[in-house]
Amino acid sequence: MAPRSEGARRSKHPGAGAAGPATSRLTPEERIAALTDGLHTILEKAVESPSHWQILLDASATLWRYSGGNVALLMMQMAQRGTDEPTLVAGFREWERHGRSVLKGEHALWVIAPRTARMQDFTLPDGTRQRIRAGENPPTGAVDDGKKTVITGWRGQAVFDVSQTQGTPLLVPRDVPASGVVAAELFDSLAEVAHKHGFEVHVDNAQYGLTSGYTDFAKHCVQVGAWLSPEERTAVLAHELGHVLLHGSDDAVGRLYGSSADHRGLAEVEAESIAYTVLRAHGIDRGPQSASYLAGWADAVIETENGASGRDAGGRLPVSRVEIAKSVLGRVTAATKGILEVTHPTGFGGKLPAVDAGPRLVQPVSYVGVGMPRPSVDGPSIAGPGL
Repeated sequence: MAPRSEGARRSKHPGAGAAGPATSRLTPEERIAALTDGLHTILEKAVESPSHWQILLDASATLWRYSGGNVALLMMQMAQRGTDEPTLVAGFREWERHGRSVLKGEHALWVIAPRTARMQDFTLPDGTRQRIRAGENPPTGAVDDGKKTVITGWRGQAVFDVSQTQGTPLLVPRDVPASGVVAAELFDSLAEVAHKHGFEVHVDNAQYGLTSGYTDFAKHCVQVGAWLSPEERTAVLAHELGHVLLHGSDDAVGRLYGSSADHRGLAEVEAESIAYTVLRAHGIDRGPQSASYLAGWADAVIETENGASGRDAGGRLPVSRVEIAKSVLGRVTAATKGILEVTHPTGFGGKLPAVDAGPRLVQPVSYVGVGMPRPSVDGPSIAGPGL
């Protein structure tokens, strides 16, 4: 197949026309502000067009170990350079540990990473609690409640896509085309996820309304239609898992989106977005079947925005259009990651494995080499090494 033109590559990505989110000359504070602005631009475009939302989900299926916000930022920066979508991303030193080097002249991509600190909690004699940095002198008479790592802020982290590197070949397991057997195996793995969350999965001929599947939170069970093909059963279970993970009675954000019991509005979009991404990560394309759910994405966001001000949001729930889109993307990608960590799709999920780990063997499987070097580009030397 002939390579696409630069214009064709750019047009596929949401945020491709936005200003660059960061350069090596920005201060840490300026870089975080620029990355945040870039993310808001992408989310605004995603609300305007369901196709942009689906593109974000496609990328999340490849980079599922990354947060939704960072997936969007990586897509935007690669699109601005007129290059392919990101597939495997790591810091400068991490690539070196895997026997690869960043090509001369390549500029870093930037993601948002947390600043963390080791803290120690204490209960004071008067019953109040105090947290100090681990290693500092404890308050007099305080009882040690243990240490924990907490997020103290955010920073920009420099990373590079595999297409910006050369060196030791990486062998990535590649799915064969999906079949009924593959779908049935995935169904069993999805049922295991449901069981881990306290839900039983029943495949039977009892239909609730006109649905092909239903989640009963009171009875902690998921019903899937026995009349469906193996592929359809798997897709329905993946959708219902989205409800299991996100739409229980304790989900305040989900209640803002719509009734948890009735699965309306953005709750349905969230569940189908999770199903679409999980299946795509396993090599199953559900684009046509998911279209009716995802087509209502923008309308659901706008409807939620219009109704949010009249609900008791507790002062902390998302109420603006971009905040709602950001919340949905974060919830969808977090739930997807939790599922895929159990179902184990082939590939790396966008992050390199431990240096001493070999490819994970999944049958049936073939291998494809990634990271073939491309010519060095003109420009300044590599930006400072990533973490």
